Amino acid sequence: MDDAQPILEYLPKSFRNSSDADYIGFLWEAFESNYQNGKYQFAMLACHMLYMSFVYFSVWQIKHSRPDDFSKSMVGFTKENEKELLAATSPFTYWTINESRIFRFLKLIGCDNSHIGQFTKLVQQRNDIAHSNGNIFFRDQAAADIKIAEILHQMAAIQTHMQPVIHDCLRRFLKEGHNPDEREYEDTADQIREVLIHANYFSQKDIESCLAFDINALSGEEHFQEINSLFDTLAAEYGTGES
Repeated sequence: MDDAQPILEYLPKSFRNSSDADYIGFLWEAFESNYQNGKYQFAMLACHMLYMSFVYFSVWQIKHSRPDDFSKSMVGFTKENEKELLAATSPFTYWTINESRIFRFLKLIGCDNSHIGQFTKLVQQRNDIAHSNGNIFFRDQAAADIKIAEILHQMAAIQTHMQPVIHDCLRRFLKEGHNPDEREYEDTADQIREVLIHANYFSQKDIESCLAFDINALSGEEHFQEINSLFDTLAAEYGTGES
């Protein structure tokens, strides 16, 4: 059970609405209760839904960080799908699109066909256990733990490719939010929490990626001292993984 805890580090620390938070909480509780009661096949269904939620949040971040690339990447989608993707008001809107096709957007962050194949393999395996085919694929804890490790491995791979997108979000935030008189919140901690963490659905892993950013890359900015101060507050508030 403890081996699955890192999944939560890939999911948002806060959500734009309570229903999204309730949904993720429900999935985790479903995974936890089924796992603890030896119902591993149902536990893995919930685990896969957490994995797909992570993918949807990642695609959402790509869409908002690189809107032009995202729009141009929809060649081959139906007009209806394109409209849904562009007008989406929540990452969970993406569930209406074929899951295997959603992974194609990860090409925008450098994932090649071999990566995409590994990601979509988990979808195909989930389909096998979600149908009434008479098979119990996860009969014991060992089998479930192997699949959890595989899911975490794929999440880590996606997260690594997401770093440039996360840094784009951070860079824009620092350049636009360094002035207390012009930003959304005068208090620096409030600005970081609401405009960087909350608005971008940042996870603990995303925050760790932010803390790895080379702030000296912005040393040529006119207001670098203020930008650096804002970054220092981010590091002080979230450097230990605590919100």
